[in-house]
Amino acid sequence: MNLHTSAFKRNLTLVLFFFSLSASACDICGCFMGITPYDNQSSIGLLYRYRSFNGYSGQKNHTFPDNSSFFIPADADGQVYGHAHSSQNDYEIFRTAELRGRYFLHRRIELNAILPYNSNSSHYHDMTGTISGIGDVNLYGGYHLIRKLDNKGLNQRLIAGLGIKLPTGNSEAHNLAGDTYPLLQQPGTGSTDGFMYVNYLVGYKKFGASLNSSYKINGSNHAGESIANSTTQFLNVFFNQSIGKNVKIVPSIQTFYEYSGGEKLNGVKTGEHLTDNLMTGLGLDIFIKNISINTGIQLNAYNGPTDHPQSAGKVHLGITYNFNQLFYMLK
Repeated sequence: MNLHTSAFKRNLTLVLFFFSLSASACDICGCFMGITPYDNQSSIGLLYRYRSFNGYSGQKNHTFPDNSSFFIPADADGQVYGHAHSSQNDYEIFRTAELRGRYFLHRRIELNAILPYNSNSSHYHDMTGTISGIGDVNLYGGYHLIRKLDNKGLNQRLIAGLGIKLPTGNSEAHNLAGDTYPLLQQPGTGSTDGFMYVNYLVGYKKFGASLNSSYKINGSNHAGESIANSTTQFLNVFFNQSIGKNVKIVPSIQTFYEYSGGEKLNGVKTGEHLTDNLMTGLGLDIFIKNISINTGIQLNAYNGPTDHPQSAGKVHLGITYNFNQLFYMLK
């Protein structure tokens, strides 16, 4: 199969561009910020995120489509090959392995950095392709407006923050024939984006809830293509259970909602790729001394009308080491 078949090139380009821009804001602030006993401790961690889109309107979608891979394929980078499947088996899968770091300048001021490695696969028009590489770096900082976490009864925390996504990912990958892939298939997006977020946590004894709300301002690439600004909401309702002195398990019910006005060309909405998606699922966080293990899965609950494969499910797996930080640069 020829990668530059016009129909495949057009559809795969639009799909990869859209989801690479819209799927990151919620994951920046939604994971590792809602449930943690290490409230003002610096940390370093690894997070693996998987998200799939599968099934058109009226069709059943699958979080793990047939002939797809949950983990990043070891030898599929840049490959495009044919399958004798119908359009019902079309899918897009977006995998990201992230190195995350957080540093507290002050008990109330945190700085965060995320370095991602992206692997995007798409089965479309009887062809499958995977493009992998270093993605766009995210930098953001938050201020703890409210920190009342030492009470035996009611506890609260409120964080407000700002961030930026830089176009550091490769946008010039090419195939074995020397042909450069369309810009919007690249591991990097080619745009600079900004976002703001608010995270509020409230807990009473062993029960609690965490709500994260974010708004993302998407920039344009050099061709003037972009996605309308997007908003996401992420809610955790959780229960704390201690096991001895050093172990705590925190099961949770998770709900995620995202909205975007869709594709734009030279600043004008085209009416394509509007996103209106609600997902829900379960999470489990385990804390063992200074180590936290984070897991979660969410499945599609509602998806607005779309002519592309619908959101099917997302999974995250992470591990973090939290330092016993006693010194802060700012008093």
